[in-house]
Amino acid sequence: MPQLPAVGRGQTIAQLRAGMNSLWLWLAGAVLASLLGTGLARRYALHRQLLDMPGDARRNHQLATPRGGGIAMALLMWLACLGLAMATGQWGWGLLAAGLAAVAGVGWWDDHRPLSIRLRFAVHLLSAGLLALAGIGFGWPLWLCMCGFIAALALTNIWNFIDGINGIAASQALLVTLLAAWLMTGAGQIFALLLLGVCAGFLPWNFPRARIFMGDVGSGALGYLLAALWAMAAATELRLGWLLALPLSACVLDATLTLLLRIRRGEKWWQPHSTHSYQIWARRLGRHTPVTLAYALWSLIAVLLALAFLRKMPLAFLPLACILWCTAGGMGWARLRKPVLNRNQT
Repeated sequence: MPQLPAVGRGQTIAQLRAGMNSLWLWLAGAVLASLLGTGLARRYALHRQLLDMPGDARRNHQLATPRGGGIAMALLMWLACLGLAMATGQWGWGLLAAGLAAVAGVGWWDDHRPLSIRLRFAVHLLSAGLLALAGIGFGWPLWLCMCGFIAALALTNIWNFIDGINGIAASQALLVTLLAAWLMTGAGQIFALLLLGVCAGFLPWNFPRARIFMGDVGSGALGYLLAALWAMAAATELRLGWLLALPLSACVLDATLTLLLRIRRGEKWWQPHSTHSYQIWARRLGRHTPVTLAYALWSLIAVLLALAFLRKMPLAFLPLACILWCTAGGMGWARLRKPVLNRNQT
């Protein structure tokens, strides 16, 4: 596997450039493969009439739109995990590939025929367990394997919840992977770059106009892979785990706070809905693009803050920085919902 050697260990400028060129080739290949693969997925979805119709409880669209475009991203990343397993000799990559196959497989099945919540959750539990076991193969400490399990279970579902307007799920994942690719080295950096590439290749099909949705196969796979990426970053250096949490905040806050609000109201929180703040805002504006761009701006600022904090902020202060950032995000979440709440009260 190509990687950037560390400066100051006898490497020549030519070697460093060769390493950089290899990384660019991996990224370009992932973008192109995802772009073409999503196009093929769209043809398949149209042929099989896999369409999301207007009025779906989770969607805010006006036209029948094919779904399942995320199969290309999931398949490419599955192949990437197998390739990394062979290149590095670490069996953790094989378990990660198995967990990804389970998450994407149940999502693909659900895109064709609705499945029970219990079955999907059981598969998500299994996949989260496989990520925890993969962590043992990677040499993670036990506490991080447990955190990886929780992150996989949470982000798999959060990315499914957040995939409700054009471009938001893919663009948020792209920004997280952009930061991870900058922070990490070696196989982890390759993994982040490939994930960044498949997101970038899918995005033109989904934003600003949605010609296909990623479907449960794509959203679940993305969330699962982001959980793995976060755990890899934290295993490299705990500081990196805190920094990567910053751009994850937009999706995590909206999904988590909305879930807690629905539980508090006594709603059937396990059923599909369209009451996340990003969905409320999109309906209010009558457009998806400004909302997706606003969420992207929030996450881009988080990326820039993470880079600023990388070496200048002591590790002990990073949790406080994350808490303050999430507090600001929570205030924004509440502000987006306030006009709707006021109308309901009149």
